[in-house]
Amino acid sequence: MKQYFRPLLSSDLARPAQAVSFGHSPFWFDRVEVLSRGSAPQIVSAQDIPQNALAVLSAPRPPIAGLNFNEPVVMGILNVTPDSFSDGGQFLDPLQAVSAAQTMVAQGAHLIDIGGESTRPGSDTVPADIEIQRTQPVIAALKAHIDVPMSLDTRKSQVAVAGVQAGVSIINDVSGFTYDPELMSVCVDHDMPVCVMHAQGDPKTMQDNPTYDDVVLDVYDFLDDQIAKSIAAGIPRERIIADPGIGFGKTLEHNLALLNRIGLFHGLGVPVLLGVSRKGMIKAIAGVEQARDRAPGSMAVALAAWAQGVQIFRVHDVAETKQAFDLWRAVEMGVTYGA
Repeated sequence: MKQYFRPLLSSDLARPAQAVSFGHSPFWFDRVEVLSRGSAPQIVSAQDIPQNALAVLSAPRPPIAGLNFNEPVVMGILNVTPDSFSDGGQFLDPLQAVSAAQTMVAQGAHLIDIGGESTRPGSDTVPADIEIQRTQPVIAALKAHIDVPMSLDTRKSQVAVAGVQAGVSIINDVSGFTYDPELMSVCVDHDMPVCVMHAQGDPKTMQDNPTYDDVVLDVYDFLDDQIAKSIAAGIPRERIIADPGIGFGKTLEHNLALLNRIGLFHGLGVPVLLGVSRKGMIKAIAGVEQARDRAPGSMAVALAAWAQGVQIFRVHDVAETKQAFDLWRAVEMGVTYGA
């Protein structure tokens, strides 16, 4: 029976002698939750799990595109679409996009994620040529004006090729390489780091009736399989990021189950990305109707996920996110970033 291991992380200064470091981050763990299908979860000593599993959980994640995962990485969202759920239509003009990206970098963004196709629930597929028209000029303009890496949020190989030529450093595929069979080959041919995300169904219909046997383990197995396929195709594990895909073919209960055990995904041996900024689950829980007013809820979820060791946070509100992480470290560790 397959077992899954979630490190129960702590950043408490009172660290037991037998504790295991979680990479080079502020966290450590001496206990692990063991999950398996059909069995109740168990809590065991970290030293009692297989040594290869312990090695995967504790190993530092190598930098990707110059990003260091010892501290939270803030990915600023830059949608160049007319219909994204929160910022659609705001940054279609390259000059507006450059200004927005420069602001996010000044506020502390380590990475800018550019998207030319809305994947909100109910959205229609955008033709590749339209997506290229939206993204390529913006990427080219940003390349000359910001000094942080860019990722391209796309499911399509043609769009990825245009983005690579314009200057992106990472391909972020919300379909986890299930939409366009050529996209993985493009990433291999151009030696591109990738983010593999889980989504059940197409954005148009993904929220109609999402079902799982066990959402946490089902999503884990999908990502594990897609990472294995990526490695077999020629993308090294050291250049892969995983995203459980909050809100993509998942109910509120599914999302909460994933967030409650998001530390499980460290068993994949790659950095974990969380994209929950301003999403509908915040509206459902807190009753906040307008997406632009959901920054406090977004911060709360980000901090909870950081406490489980998530490394990358895809956000709309960069300054607020950076401030939240700075204060978390100051209070929890007694030091400030850079100290």
